[in-house]
Amino acid sequence: MKIKNYIVLPMITLGMVLGTTSCKKDKEEEPTTPVAPAMMSATYNYGFNNGEIIPSAAYDGTHSDELTATMKIDELSSSQTKITVTLNNTVSGATYNMHSHDAADPATTPNGTPYNETPNAAVFTQTVTGNGASVSVSQTINMSFSQLTTSYNGFFVVHDPLQALSTTDISTYLVLGSMARAQAASTLMSQEFDVPFNTGQVAPQFAYMGTHPTNYNAHLRLQELGNGTTRVSVHLHNAVVGETYNIHSHDFADPATTPNGTPYDETPNANVCVMSVMATSAMVDVNQISTLSFSNLTTVYEGFFVVHDPLQAISTTDPTTYISLAQFAR
Repeated sequence: MKIKNYIVLPMITLGMVLGTTSCKKDKEEEPTTPVAPAMMSATYNYGFNNGEIIPSAAYDGTHSDELTATMKIDELSSSQTKITVTLNNTVSGATYNMHSHDAADPATTPNGTPYNETPNAAVFTQTVTGNGASVSVSQTINMSFSQLTTSYNGFFVVHDPLQALSTTDISTYLVLGSMARAQAASTLMSQEFDVPFNTGQVAPQFAYMGTHPTNYNAHLRLQELGNGTTRVSVHLHNAVVGETYNIHSHDFADPATTPNGTPYDETPNANVCVMSVMATSAMVDVNQISTLSFSNLTTVYEGFFVVHDPLQAISTTDPTTYISLAQFAR
């Protein structure tokens, strides 16, 4: 009996070793499925052209400065990339031209621009029609994701659809930034002010008297520009379609010195704000560039912000015809 036990034990041990070796061999021979490399993607945000790139060429026009752009770059293969641009806060029905311009030495370009004035269609040249909100357009190019996002050196431009297209007048560019690159955070200051319907906030005797709808209100935004001037933007809400709104700033004055005893200079200050716009919808946007600095307008300048009633004859002496009346930028 003892001899039998000694014989069985080695046989069991040998079987276990053989079984373990067989399992290891089976696992090593299992085929593996190759994993495709993940396609890369990147997104870049572009703000309005306030002169961050070229201080002397901030946008100067009538388009709302609320427009922004987003660029999404998607790798399709080792040699192809898709570029998708989305524009936000567009003008309905307006055609937006968007280009990529190769960077260049200004000394070598016909008009001293820091880029090739002919867009590079092999990188990005597209048009899209605004819808009053956000619109997108895409282009597939024969350039690798890495080359576009690290090697290519150029500018991304969105042209103003409300002006004649120009590839040399940078002040007509709504957006100007490095192509397919993260944009540096803007250090330019901005401030916004809500201006309610004139119910006599400045003085009870100046409360509006007329037939204009009272659900109207205004919004004033000041944006510091790269050259030290300031963009003054006005947004009117619930305007009367088809009517023309005159928007002014009036310097403070001693009533004893003005022709009609008004507490302000009766001649608007064109260096601050003198605008006129016809309402084509209930929401109206208009802007101008003030020669005064942002700091001056928000801390030093003393004056009134006025929107005249379009349903009455314009008067700079009768505050009861003002649908907006407030201290400017305060």
